Amino acid sequence: MKWCPGSVTHLLRCVRLRSCGRRGRSKLPLWLRKIWAYMRLLVQSLCFNTHTNTDVVFDSLFEPVFWSVEYVTRWFGLLFVVLVVILISSIVVIAYIVLLPLVFNTYSPAWIAWHVCYGNWNLVMIAFHYYKATKTSPGFLPKELTDTPFVSVCKKCILPKPPRTHHCGICNRCILKMDHHCPWLNNCVGHFNHRYFFSFCLFMTLGCVYCSISGRNLFIDAYSALERLKHLDMEKPGIPVTGMGILIGLLPPGQSTYQTAPPPYTFKDKMIHKSIIYMWVLTSTAGLTLGALTIWHAVLISKGETSIEKHTNKSETKRMAQKGKVYRNPFHYGRLNNWKIFLGVEKRSHWVTRVLLPSGHPPCGDGLTWKLFSVQNDLIPV
Repeated sequence: MKWCPGSVTHLLRCVRLRSCGRRGRSKLPLWLRKIWAYMRLLVQSLCFNTHTNTDVVFDSLFEPVFWSVEYVTRWFGLLFVVLVVILISSIVVIAYIVLLPLVFNTYSPAWIAWHVCYGNWNLVMIAFHYYKATKTSPGFLPKELTDTPFVSVCKKCILPKPPRTHHCGICNRCILKMDHHCPWLNNCVGHFNHRYFFSFCLFMTLGCVYCSISGRNLFIDAYSALERLKHLDMEKPGIPVTGMGILIGLLPPGQSTYQTAPPPYTFKDKMIHKSIIYMWVLTSTAGLTLGALTIWHAVLISKGETSIEKHTNKSETKRMAQKGKVYRNPFHYGRLNNWKIFLGVEKRSHWVTRVLLPSGHPPCGDGLTWKLFSVQNDLIPV
């Protein structure tokens, strides 16, 4: 076989052009090439097939926005966790350094025992459940499902999804019995850590309410002291004061000389008053917000729902009502049974050992299969 010199020259030119083109493309950063390829894929998806509708177009156009929000939330999750640890630690430091000495000097032995026992128990429950909620995996969808019923296919993972499984864009995985993604945990709330999340919210609310109620009188006294300190110079002009604004001496009526000056208002006293005000405002605000969130999740647990299922069940109820039927949640086993399943209570002693004390027991089931009511019971004619 003979080679033509002209054809060989042409082949070499083609190879050079291709290599030059590859070198030209390789000059772009890898992350920029990925974004460009992703944008091209979005544009091509708009005319993928005849099933394209307004929902597909909307998802494709707003996919960069969704991706940006998920990316920012994923990286800011660690900052939120650090912020939670700092806020809780600041309240604990104030409680031990400022409030505990006042308790020992003011209350009776019975009240001292109550405050010490309850406060430390509440703190242990908060720390334990927050740590477990952040470190425990919510439950991910395995790549291989054998003999597991599924209700749909995830369009992101391209895997079959069992009941109550949803895809989390921030974790970029399918979560078993997903409730929501919590940035304050930097983790998803799913089948295996839902109990830890709710227990943390509950005991955190109880701790905030406890600090708010027990520190109310201290807050009023501290606030009044700072207000008097602020307006003291204006109320008593011409009388010597310290650098903090407290009177060095007061002249009684008819006396021409100063009496012995009372102890000056020190910087430590001022910081103690400000710490008490900070603790009361923070715990009261957190108690209200976390209390509302805890009540919301308690209602959902009583109904056997998650936050996502609350919306899907509402839409299913409306859809079945248009057909003259009543929709029944297939995962609702009764209020008491729902709580037993959620908390993992199998006998009476578990209400103490698994609810009122730190417990790392796993939840009921594997999160893949669920005991369902029959279809005949779900759809009852009106």
